Amino acid sequence: MPQSEYQEVNFDGLIGPTHNYAGLSAGNIASLSNAGGISKPKAAALQGLSKMKALMDLGLTQAVIPPQQRPDLSFLRKIGFEGSDAHLLAQARDADPTILAAVWSASSMWAANAATVSPSPDTADNKVHMTPANLVSNLHRSIEHPTTTRALRMIFKDPSHFVVHDPLPDQARFADEGAANHVRFAASHDQPGIELFVYGVDIHDPSNSARNYPSRQTRAACEAIARTHKLDQSKVVYARQHPDAIDAGVFHNDVIATGNESVFLYHEQAFATSRSMLTDLATPLGKPLIAIEAHDTDFSLEDAVTSYLFNSQIVTLPDGSMSLIAPLETTENPRVAKFIESMLADDSNPINTAHYLDVRESMRNGGGPACLRLRVPLSSTELAAVHQGVILNDDLHAKLVEFVTRTYPDEITQSDLLDPSLASSCIQTLDELTQILDLPGLYPFQQ
Repeated sequence: MPQSEYQEVNFDGLIGPTHNYAGLSAGNIASLSNAGGISKPKAAALQGLSKMKALMDLGLTQAVIPPQQRPDLSFLRKIGFEGSDAHLLAQARDADPTILAAVWSASSMWAANAATVSPSPDTADNKVHMTPANLVSNLHRSIEHPTTTRALRMIFKDPSHFVVHDPLPDQARFADEGAANHVRFAASHDQPGIELFVYGVDIHDPSNSARNYPSRQTRAACEAIARTHKLDQSKVVYARQHPDAIDAGVFHNDVIATGNESVFLYHEQAFATSRSMLTDLATPLGKPLIAIEAHDTDFSLEDAVTSYLFNSQIVTLPDGSMSLIAPLETTENPRVAKFIESMLADDSNPINTAHYLDVRESMRNGGGPACLRLRVPLSSTELAAVHQGVILNDDLHAKLVEFVTRTYPDEITQSDLLDPSLASSCIQTLDELTQILDLPGLYPFQQ
């Protein structure tokens, strides 16, 4: 299939109206350091939409994944709280404020954690396979996968092209954080690829474990996904995160490494596995792997985490060149900025432009440009089979901007999480969103 008929489509999570700073994510330094601050849901969602529009204007196909139903008051009832909405919220706060924060969390904005995706050139049945992540490592994220699974099955509904699996079992042995720990390499998006699965925990090898922060992805989960996606095991590579990186705040691999087609951008302390991993990737790829390694002498792990350079997107533009989609924070660190300048000037790699985007509200909660999107390589036929209500165009972008501007709160403080009128307003907002995206019945309250 010609390259022009096959492309990587970015499905970005639309930031929800309950976006707030609760600091729920252990190991996510930005999230923890901004806990209790005043968030700006309207600004956050508009920043996300501006990012989507910027990529669309570069000639890329861009799509939207709706946020979760939040607050999830049904969860509070499941764990024994009773009474009116106001009483529910107050009870949860008095029992454990982190439970209250969890049911308000807008963390589904980070669509890189929504699922792991294997495109049709990689799978034995030539279908696109997706496994929604169970996200069992954190309470606030572990309640996402039922709606995520329903959303993906509504968007990718044609069984002749798509298989949306059930999430892996809700058990620590199969802890799965989605595409944030998965990179696909290929000569081009239409060619069979090599899938790299990155993990932090191996039950059969407890050595090389992080000491300060939890490791969230297990090797058992990676292996299970590779099996269910019907991948050629000779074209699957497993790599372990470096424990020092995890302890420095690299809670997912996409905070320290990323790739696109045959380009691999990573920090030298990203992986605990041997450097033969590069050979393991390049051999079945059938062409040289273009490895761009940042060294400690370039910038430190701390620089990588605070700037989120590796949480940039590397995208292939319609003319075949590549561009770096980076957060503004990368320009504010002189060492990281110098590294990017050198990379762009280096003719040995195809990345020759960079676009710096403002997603500061997401960044303050620990998610950069790459966290906000789920990559789905699709043929033109597969793209036509996707639910078209979520494919971004100028009209939909304008509708979503007007919708967010009119309905989202300007600010949310932690005390606002006790307000039942805000809870009701956010649910009404989501009801209208499903009409805009033509996804009736998505949310539990609509069923």
